[in-house]
Amino acid sequence: MTPTPVTVSGTRNCAWWRRVGWAHLVYLGIPAFQPAFDPSPERWEWGLYGVIVLLAVPLYLVPWLRPDRALWGSMVPMTVLGALTVPFNTGAGVLFVYTAATAGISEPRRVAVRWFIGLTLLLGALTMLSTVAMPWRLWGVIPSVLFVWIIGFTQMEHAESERDATELRSRLARIEHLATVAERERMARELHDLLGHSLTAVIMRAQLVRQLVGVDPERARSVAGEVEDTARHALSEMRSAVGGWRHATVDGELESARDALSSAGMRLTVERDSGLTLVSSTEHELALVLREAVTNVVRHSGARTCHVGLRAERGELRMTISDDGVGGRFREGNGMAGIRERVTAVGGELIRRSSSGTTLTVTLPLEVAV
Repeated sequence: MTPTPVTVSGTRNCAWWRRVGWAHLVYLGIPAFQPAFDPSPERWEWGLYGVIVLLAVPLYLVPWLRPDRALWGSMVPMTVLGALTVPFNTGAGVLFVYTAATAGISEPRRVAVRWFIGLTLLLGALTMLSTVAMPWRLWGVIPSVLFVWIIGFTQMEHAESERDATELRSRLARIEHLATVAERERMARELHDLLGHSLTAVIMRAQLVRQLVGVDPERARSVAGEVEDTARHALSEMRSAVGGWRHATVDGELESARDALSSAGMRLTVERDSGLTLVSSTEHELALVLREAVTNVVRHSGARTCHVGLRAERGELRMTISDDGVGGRFREGNGMAGIRERVTAVGGELIRRSSSGTTLTVTLPLEVAV
């Protein structure tokens, strides 16, 4: 009975009816208890129940489809519907629970608590005016009063956690942007210093070669060789620098891993959740972890198959690299130390198991990874 609104425009590729918590509508069956268990129900009681369901369902859908209209499109009319029907069917107090859930999500904490208090007082007043006999009147109202507060506070805490996670993602994106700018500036300085020095040396030696060609061909040939060596060295340094700066992707590393394992006579299987879009900095680190782990498999495992899994489950992003090789206990070298440092740097945890083969499991909080 606790909707979690999602903005429609944010996910056009997913049909809206797949996002709605249809299961929560089962609680609209509670107002049916009164005529169902009445030995001699009046016809109008079933008619009133039909009206409650007919009007409550579209009001329930509003926060899911248009969160910006939750107040006047759902909370206020749902409260009015409950106020008009509770005196004749105390089970209709469940409508106030839907209102409390929506208030807990869409309103600030102080405003939401005011809604809970107001709904409780209104239920109390309507109980006094109810035409339902005692004690059935209380059996219908008391659970609604309790769940106004229980569900309301549960949804309020959930909404605050979501807002905190969103703010954290925003801060991480800003930090990532600033880090990218700083890295670009550093690389620009490094390439400037590197190529500036090397190209200056090449120009000077090239000028010397031109002067020596007609005077001392042997020395000119020797200096030309030095020019070539300097240029090759500069090219190698530039490639190393750019290679360390280039953003690595999980998909790219999976392709490289497939080629490396295939050349070693091993088969790669991949299980990946579709639709996972990783934070750029997180993906870079995971890609490098994958690269080092596959390198270890090729060098040391003696495996026939390597499996890579990347999926989201129970609020975590989980990457698994496993093989069916020799396993066993080995002293961790620089490669594993580097993997642990990268995983720790992005706030994750690394678990290594070696029995029949070796399995590395990297877990990250989903809200900071995706």
